[in-house]
Amino acid sequence: MASRRLLKDFLLKRVISSPVSGVRHCSSSSSSKTAPKIPHFSKKGRLLTGATIGLVIAGGAYVSTVDEATFCGWLFNATKLVNPFFALLDAEFAHRLAVSAAAHGWVPREKRPDPSILGLEVWGRKFSNPIGLAAGFDKNAEAVDGLLGLGFGFVEVGSVTPVPQEGNPKPRIFRLRQEGAIINRCGFNSEGIVAVAKRLGAQHGKRKLDETSSTSSTSNGDVKHGGKAGPGILGVNLGKNKTSEDAAADYVQGVHTLSQYSDYLVINVSSPNTPGLRMLQGRKQLKDVVKKVQAARDEMQWGEEGPPPMLVKIAPDLSKEDLEDIAAVALALRLDGLIISNTTISRPDSVKRYPVAEETGGLSGKPLLNLSTNILKEMYILTRGKIPLIGCGGVFSGEDAYKKIRAGATLVQLYTGFAYGGPALIPRIKAELAECLERDGFKSILEAVGADYR
Repeated sequence: MASRRLLKDFLLKRVISSPVSGVRHCSSSSSSKTAPKIPHFSKKGRLLTGATIGLVIAGGAYVSTVDEATFCGWLFNATKLVNPFFALLDAEFAHRLAVSAAAHGWVPREKRPDPSILGLEVWGRKFSNPIGLAAGFDKNAEAVDGLLGLGFGFVEVGSVTPVPQEGNPKPRIFRLRQEGAIINRCGFNSEGIVAVAKRLGAQHGKRKLDETSSTSSTSNGDVKHGGKAGPGILGVNLGKNKTSEDAAADYVQGVHTLSQYSDYLVINVSSPNTPGLRMLQGRKQLKDVVKKVQAARDEMQWGEEGPPPMLVKIAPDLSKEDLEDIAAVALALRLDGLIISNTTISRPDSVKRYPVAEETGGLSGKPLLNLSTNILKEMYILTRGKIPLIGCGGVFSGEDAYKKIRAGATLVQLYTGFAYGGPALIPRIKAELAECLERDGFKSILEAVGADYR
């Protein structure tokens, strides 16, 4: 509503300040001799001025009468005009600019309710929709409020390392726009857990203040969605420092500092850009890390809602034996969930023909869709549907998200799709996903989870 009021005020000022031929200024008889002269307009000038005023008045009338949902949709669609501009910029600079825009509220805010068919409850937390933003976009929790306001059901920040680190040398992000893909080798560039904790602490405090001052959030009996950061659920992805020799200690430090602000935590053992990290996916190594991190979390004092769920993010470049080991650890230690998957070090045939494919780093985007979905399917079968899975990799449409859900995903994340499609992609994916569910006769997301393999 604030944006609409500002636009109306602007339009009104334009009308008031616009010079019109033939307008006389009121003056007393004593001052009529000194009245300012009205400039003469040519016929063409009068027509142009009249047309401008007409457009301004018409625009003002439209803004004042259009309903909020239509206006909100217009704002999201308008962001498509900005995408070509971002495409002209260096990839990492464009990324930083997008984060800054979200942090300063220069992005549209979703005011329309999500389709009820998309709502679900996972880990005792209510999601208004299953579409989330993956870790890697907002690494330092700079834009949580703005990103949740775009209409994501959840946002995951990080990866966050204990000690600040620059990451790998630049350039380290490469676009393959023709294939809807990105190669990155950022290497956990992070401001560190202290900086992130300060930001999340401030956000958490604001949320609590809003809840205290609100008188309608619990009085109308409606289901309340959201978590510790605002209207959506917040996840924090934990990483290890490049030079650290004790990965478990790094993750434990992240738990101690950031878990109080998180609706769920993620142990990232699958980035291809930190040497030796993926070795932690082995059965013995993973079991050791998860046990230590879980113990650190459980030793902390928690309120009625209990400790945040603990998830592990795995790679798509795993053998059947690797997947069996991870599933065994997840079931034995009662992990709360798995994220499938991170970027791939492989290069599909569709990508190999581009020179940039020779750059080292993880590949994300459309070429990852089938690979990550197949791994998701295998893990759903191996865990017998007992563990919530988050499907990530190559999601650019509601149909893509639906494939993930039918393959076993309870929730879905995107990143590269958002980088290319911008804010307008989010409402489109949600609408398309709702259509897919209704088309196949499902009444909820949870009914469709793993439908292809049940």
